[in-house]
Amino acid sequence: MSPDEPPHPTATANAGASTPRPADTPRSLAEALRSREDDALAGLLHARPDLLNPVPTDLTQLATRAGTRASVVRALERLDRFAQQVAQTLAVAPEPTTYDEVLGLLAGDDGDPDVAEALPRALGTLHEQALVWGPDDRLRLVRTARELLAPGPQHPSPTGLGPTVAEATAGMSPTRLQAIVAAAGLPTTHDPVSAVESLTALFTDRARMSALLDEAPAESVEVLSRLVWGPPYGQVTADPARHLRWLLDRGLLLPTAPGTVVLPREAALHLRAGRAHRAPEPVPPPVVAAREHRPQVVDATAAGQAYTALATVEELLKEWDEGGPAVLRAGGLSVRDLKRTAVALDLPEPVAAFWVELAYAAGLVASDGEADERYAATPAYDEWQELPAPERWAALATAWLSATRTAGLIGGRDGKDRTLSALGPHLDRSAAPEVRRRVLALLAGLPEGAEPDADSLLARLRWERPSPAAQDLRSRIAGWTLNEAELLGVTGRGALSRHGRALLADDGDPARHGQGLPADDTVTARHGRGLAADDTATARARGAAAARLLAPLLPQPLDHVLLQADLTAVAPGPLERPLAEALAVLADVESKGGATVYRFTPGSVRRALDAGQSASDLHAFLAAHSRTPVPQPLAYLIDDVARRHGHLRIGAASAYVRCDDEALLNEILADKRSQGLRLRRLAPTVLAAQADPGTLLEGLRSMGFAPAAESPEGDVLITRAHAHRTPPRSAPEPVPDGPPLPDDTLVAAAVRAIRAGDLASTAPRKEVHETPSGSLPRTTSAETLATMQAAVMTGEAVWIGYVNAEGAASQRVIAPVRVEGGFVTAYDHTADEVRTFALHRITGVAELADDE
Repeated sequence: MSPDEPPHPTATANAGASTPRPADTPRSLAEALRSREDDALAGLLHARPDLLNPVPTDLTQLATRAGTRASVVRALERLDRFAQQVAQTLAVAPEPTTYDEVLGLLAGDDGDPDVAEALPRALGTLHEQALVWGPDDRLRLVRTARELLAPGPQHPSPTGLGPTVAEATAGMSPTRLQAIVAAAGLPTTHDPVSAVESLTALFTDRARMSALLDEAPAESVEVLSRLVWGPPYGQVTADPARHLRWLLDRGLLLPTAPGTVVLPREAALHLRAGRAHRAPEPVPPPVVAAREHRPQVVDATAAGQAYTALATVEELLKEWDEGGPAVLRAGGLSVRDLKRTAVALDLPEPVAAFWVELAYAAGLVASDGEADERYAATPAYDEWQELPAPERWAALATAWLSATRTAGLIGGRDGKDRTLSALGPHLDRSAAPEVRRRVLALLAGLPEGAEPDADSLLARLRWERPSPAAQDLRSRIAGWTLNEAELLGVTGRGALSRHGRALLADDGDPARHGQGLPADDTVTARHGRGLAADDTATARARGAAAARLLAPLLPQPLDHVLLQADLTAVAPGPLERPLAEALAVLADVESKGGATVYRFTPGSVRRALDAGQSASDLHAFLAAHSRTPVPQPLAYLIDDVARRHGHLRIGAASAYVRCDDEALLNEILADKRSQGLRLRRLAPTVLAAQADPGTLLEGLRSMGFAPAAESPEGDVLITRAHAHRTPPRSAPEPVPDGPPLPDDTLVAAAVRAIRAGDLASTAPRKEVHETPSGSLPRTTSAETLATMQAAVMTGEAVWIGYVNAEGAASQRVIAPVRVEGGFVTAYDHTADEVRTFALHRITGVAELADDE
């Protein structure tokens, strides 16, 4: 029997159970699934992919799996609020119930056109996901869902309703029941069952119930009004007051435990005017616009943010170019290193944490895996740098959309009271990609340039996924999404940009979709599950479309700067990469913004000379890339530093200083600041030091000299920054939200296999002696061989029991083609293909029954 096969009619006492069942009405969920078309079965498997692992052998097993507690809980949590309200209503309705009864419980006595319009969609969703089965005149909620949603003392119903009269009076003495019936003005009956039916009929009769309540004391009515919307339970003393005694005598309050009473469901529904829910929500709350901006302003603002995003990520990775912070023993970035990174980027720590996590999600940063483990840029960063700016932005945006790592959690604590650190474990939240996409989809439903009201957006998300366990996290992720989208340049001034819309378009072409996803798009899931992460090809296509739209909005890289007499250079926009890298060596960044200001100092010029440039090279470089003449002070600075650069030579003795100018060495020895270097003269032109060459270099530079390091052969050492890279690393894989979404090919194959297995399990067959009903057939080896050979000659199909090499038993319908060498070659109707079966693994064989 299927888990959802209804009990025997004698065990059902509620209304409608005695209605004759039409011959074609399914008796179980398995039969209801069996009557579905293949497309409907595919829709079920798409909506509830957990049913596919492993693929059920037949429809009975599929129905059993669809009724398990874990699967039902998962399916209920992913319903929108009205679909959940419909399921909750079915849980308090008689079983089976009718469409009209469900409509009445949701809309109440006065009716509600919005409920009437939305109910078919909600019931259709429940039918599609196999949470409800049966025709409109015999609707049944799957048993597990009914157990989860039905009212009970330990788990109150979201409707606020209590048990029925029959449930609340179970175990009550017949004498007490008859007393209640008499006090309610009803004729006494001969048995408890008829007494319960009489009292139920009174409470469900609007006219008679109104007349009874008209006689109630005002205090009694006040008590009922406090219980009517739930919770329906109350406390009474051993000697209740008169107004409570009036309610107890007439069954309007029924005892459930010593000192505890409950308002029966039928009485509560009368007081509620027939409504199971106080406030049905058939229509999703709209997302309203808080402000509207011109679309051109939105796009320009978003493009400016996108440019800043690229510059920030580049600056971060340049900061870690020679090896970043150390990896904590437990994984992640220390609080001190995060603070240091935030200071270097001139950003608040939460914002710096977001950029660090984004670079990690995009595969640009990873651990180097060395013994002294540190974070560093990956080889993918070098490839990313070579891409045009719009494509670099698209790579960041698509990585952000699909990442399950949630930067907003950094600094908080997990369930074990451990601090969550940047780049550390425990930051993955499987709901993050779906929430991000849904937030952007709701923004796309607004007119172009409209900034959403955050409260209305959160209310919409709560309606679409009302599960209390998920609401808080989803709301927080939605708030972080709005901030991160603005930082990244997906939105501008809070409104979705055109290139942001392209990230959501089904085929990467936003023009085809006009304003994007419709505002009334209440289907928050692909086949009922959620807007899941795209496959690689789709994400790449959408990213390319977004990059094409962003490209005209980004400033073009410049090949020049403006040199000024105060030893600064102004870059009026982004510079071409070779120019920017060369200028970063020759000068220090003084300020950033729309225009970047570089300052030339003796130290920065010396840095360029240390990198192997000569004074003439620097003069030529500045003359070639400046739209203004090279100022005389800058030319003098370069010549002055170059004249002194390398005059002193530092080598290893421990370390030594050599110089052709004895007077200069005398000056160094006489300087009190050199005492810490412990210098002594070895020759007129050579000083020795006990400090290492690096310390000696820094010490003399701090004294105002410009020494150069030299090799053992006496050549000047050219010092360039050595970029540290990790071995090839792939970007972190998003943590899936449950089983992965199956593709159409897998679902189609699964449907075929389930159909074939169901055909094998339900095919009529002749009785096999001494074989219990429902078990595998048992025949001797000789009987099996003879039946197989006969089936080959007649071309008929047979039913076999088969045990595979792993010991798993199954039943199959096969059409034998050849029997030889201990094997049977046959067309397997169960698998829909030709297979070979070992005779010794066939437990038995039976002929199929003749069709009538």
